Amino acid sequence: MPYELIAILMFSTMMVMLFTGQRVFGAIGFVAVIAAILLWGDRGGYDIGFSAAIKLMRWYPLLTLPMFIFMGYVMSESKIADDLYKMFHVWMGGLSGGLAIGTIFLMVLISAMNGLSVAGMAIGATIALPELLKRGYDKTMVTGVIQAGSSLGILVPPSVVLVLYAMIARQPVGQLWLAGVLPGLMMAALFVIYIAVRCKLNPALGPVLPKEERDAVPLGEKLRLLRAGLLPLAIFFIMMFPFVKGYTSLVESSAIGALAAFLAAVLKGRMTRTVFETCIRQTLGITCMFMWIILAALAFGAVFDGLGAVKAIESLFTERLGLNPWVILILMQLSFLVMGTFLDDTAMLVIVAPLYVPLVGELGFNLIWYGVLYTITCQIAYMTPPFGYNLFLMRAMAPPEIGLKDIYRSIIPFVGVMVVALVIVMAFPQIALWLPDLIYSR
Repeated sequence: MPYELIAILMFSTMMVMLFTGQRVFGAIGFVAVIAAILLWGDRGGYDIGFSAAIKLMRWYPLLTLPMFIFMGYVMSESKIADDLYKMFHVWMGGLSGGLAIGTIFLMVLISAMNGLSVAGMAIGATIALPELLKRGYDKTMVTGVIQAGSSLGILVPPSVVLVLYAMIARQPVGQLWLAGVLPGLMMAALFVIYIAVRCKLNPALGPVLPKEERDAVPLGEKLRLLRAGLLPLAIFFIMMFPFVKGYTSLVESSAIGALAAFLAAVLKGRMTRTVFETCIRQTLGITCMFMWIILAALAFGAVFDGLGAVKAIESLFTERLGLNPWVILILMQLSFLVMGTFLDDTAMLVIVAPLYVPLVGELGFNLIWYGVLYTITCQIAYMTPPFGYNLFLMRAMAPPEIGLKDIYRSIIPFVGVMVVALVIVMAFPQIALWLPDLIYSR
């Protein structure tokens, strides 16, 4: 059987299993192991799965995963994120659309604490959304604000998705995280500009907080909230400063961040037994899920490497079809958008990474830069109807007055902003590559 046909058969079998409701790691790992046994026999087939497990266990940067997930859950469960929003509420309420802009800032800081978009969505929907609606903000706009802001969690470091990409693409996690900083901040700035301009043109969308209400908060309380709100930023600085300066490794910095968050919660008197147990359980569950997915993806990728399918597909696109490398890259991004309507980001990556990532390298593109492109495309796919991941998360968490039609309408302008950000990063790769080149050149 031709190698191309074997590759197509593997992909189609995996997709059929996913559509029948099988777990992602189960479908991918099953197809990988069965294909390996059929291709190389008992001995070689078993070795592929075993070597993938050993490679995973020996990958030292994977230790960052539970550290950052634990740090995020400590900040969330101990209600430190609540203080953060109160700070933005008090200090930015005097601006037209100020609370919506503050929500974007909140999401950036939550992303820097957790690395998962679902955490930002949960905090935004439970803390920010009720307050914004109570203050008379347009429900369609603020729904879009929270969905767009929460998507920053998979781009701004410490992004858990970029850890997964680093393992599969065999790229340094630290460089990928640094590559996500400027594109993530640029996208957040574009969101802020859009909100500010729209509320300036139509102040009814984001009314200013009444002066008497702003004056009712004494200066001492404002300063206390400022200190409490800046605590997450201080924790992030304590964690990243020694890493950027070269004093610690990425794993050591992640341990510093987890310990700093834990001590902050203890000192504020919020680290109860229930909070600690919840953080540990959530961290263990998510870490194990990601490890199973990475293990399955490594086994699947090993079979593809053995088949030489990447070379065959590259030859098909560049020699037989005569496509330009940029055209191939754009087609890849469009396929992510289509898959994002019914799959989450980790499933998308492990399904196509064995094919896409080596192909990108063969076409001459930088794999660090492509990791950022992939992540931005995932953000867009998260919010793309009919089955975008964030759309249904918002529907589950939003109050009854926000319907599915409002949620669908809310994301249209923000998806447009994300597409602009994607095009900018594609056109100017140094936006993603400048910071890792600067730091790692030392």
